[in-house]
Amino acid sequence: MGNRFICMNKKDIRESRKNGIGSRSARMERSKRRSLLEEELLHRQALSLAIQQHQQSLSQRFDGSISKRIGSTSSRRRSDLPQQLPNSKQLPEFLENIKTKKIVLIHGEGFGAWCWYKTIALLEETGLIPTALDLTGSGIDLTNTNNVTTLVDYSKPLIDYLENLPEDEKVILVGHSAGGACVSYALEHFPAKVAKAVFLCATMISDGQRPFDVFAEELGSAELFTQESKFLTYGNGKDKPATGIMFEKEQMHGLYFNQSPTKDVALAMVSMRPIPLGPMMDKLSLTPEKYGTSRRFYIQTLDDHALSPDVQEKLVRVNPPEGVFKIKGSDHSPFFSKPQSLHKILVEIAQIP
Repeated sequence: MGNRFICMNKKDIRESRKNGIGSRSARMERSKRRSLLEEELLHRQALSLAIQQHQQSLSQRFDGSISKRIGSTSSRRRSDLPQQLPNSKQLPEFLENIKTKKIVLIHGEGFGAWCWYKTIALLEETGLIPTALDLTGSGIDLTNTNNVTTLVDYSKPLIDYLENLPEDEKVILVGHSAGGACVSYALEHFPAKVAKAVFLCATMISDGQRPFDVFAEELGSAELFTQESKFLTYGNGKDKPATGIMFEKEQMHGLYFNQSPTKDVALAMVSMRPIPLGPMMDKLSLTPEKYGTSRRFYIQTLDDHALSPDVQEKLVRVNPPEGVFKIKGSDHSPFFSKPQSLHKILVEIAQIP
């Protein structure tokens, strides 16, 4: 048999091309969905493995004794508190002295609730009640980060949590990095629900400031950054304003994880998401009557490349909190690089009457 030759008219050719394009588009869409599912599975597997390894490490290193899990920290302001946490037999009496046991952990830009896995394990073993939230468009929250345009949008999970909190209950809020702005918003709008607020190398901004203003020393002015930065993302098209920030792995490692363990850095690299730009540029309105009467504490990280110690010192000087603590040798992710030290400070703050 010879080769087959089929004559096609122009209409047949157009239909054939159209079907081919449609088929390719469908294949690309399926491939994209499959890639997203694989990425989510990888994230969950990495987080599960990290938690399992951390729990095994705690069991092997500390033999169940809480008092041995104290990391070394230094503090500019020290209260007359015990230098060691009680052992498990003393735990009930120890907890009786802590009025607010619920601690709500708010992650920073690009992170998610996943970053607190070590802190959650340590606080739970102390007998406290930690809760880590995914802010809008972060962690496993499915919101498209391109649609998160204001600080209120970004903070909605925290707002919902506080709105649903029983009237007679209060919490301790812990905000990391840009999550500090969400904590400030909560202090202004829900002052009766927050017993204490802890700013962890965070954007403890003043009235009229934007979260981005705190990072200006590292990233340049907001105006210059939005015009020239190569790390901007354009979810609505290049001809529209930028919608997010996504650092390359090399930059993320240098800014956030210069002292963090390799396994935690690997977890972060598969879990970090684009930073919504709108909330970072949103000015916050804070009043002396509400925000100004809150109990604030600041934890400085002394080997931080994202928010330098000098910038953190300026924040507490301009907007003085009730207490300042310092973690030596910590990068911008102390929940990875110095989890024991962070845990000790959080428990110490919880104990302050």
